[in-house]
Amino acid sequence: MSDDHRDLHERIRAFWDEDARIYDRAPGHAVSHPAEAAAWRATLRRLLPPPGAAVLDAGAGTGAMSLLAAELGYRVTALDLSPGMLAEARRKALERGLALEAVVGPADRPPPGPFDAVIERHLLWTLPDPVGALAAWRRAASAGRLVVLEGNWSGRDVAARARHGAAATVRRLAGRHDPHGGHHGEYEPELTAALPLASGMSVDAAVDAVVRAGWRAVRIERLRDVEWAARGAAPSRLLGWLETVPRFAVVADA
Repeated sequence: MSDDHRDLHERIRAFWDEDARIYDRAPGHAVSHPAEAAAWRATLRRLLPPPGAAVLDAGAGTGAMSLLAAELGYRVTALDLSPGMLAEARRKALERGLALEAVVGPADRPPPGPFDAVIERHLLWTLPDPVGALAAWRRAASAGRLVVLEGNWSGRDVAARARHGAAATVRRLAGRHDPHGGHHGEYEPELTAALPLASGMSVDAAVDAVVRAGWRAVRIERLRDVEWAARGAAPSRLLGWLETVPRFAVVADA
């Protein structure tokens, strides 16, 4: 690992360690709403190999996808750069009586496996080398499957900025503070500039990275059931419409 990447990893690790204590308070992070959790379970069961398979959850955070996959009977290894985030995942697994192996480390240096599948949710944007990480996951699941779970996070898009601003206004007027956004919110501009996908995620960007990493038989799927459940989990119908972005999965074979 180069000194530049090591420095980036340390800065990213510090950010998420600090954020870990309140991360799950933000809408959709913990996937604690029953209908939203059910939609994500259905997605995982549909896109992953049969239960019992060994699954690596890269960028597992506080364990939202890891725990849902474990509930479905998968053997899950949760990988994350932040010890603080993984501590929350371990705590929740213990509370729910679920088996979960947690590994602290950068996404581009996964455990050797072998894994039957690798999943990630909302991680690619914060990687210094997303293509390199995807290639490392392919080596760790050399006969397995990739499931990328993302959304159209177009931070520079005028319409997206307008919706974000409107949602913030609605929350403020309703007295519904977003504890995550109100904390330290976003990366410093210098850090964001060093991350290839931090300016916005899209289907094209995700597919391009997956193909460049050597994955094969790439296909995409719109996650409309997840969008529908997320809108229903919002504090109000208006906020659900303003804050729910198109979600998609990119699935590929090693």
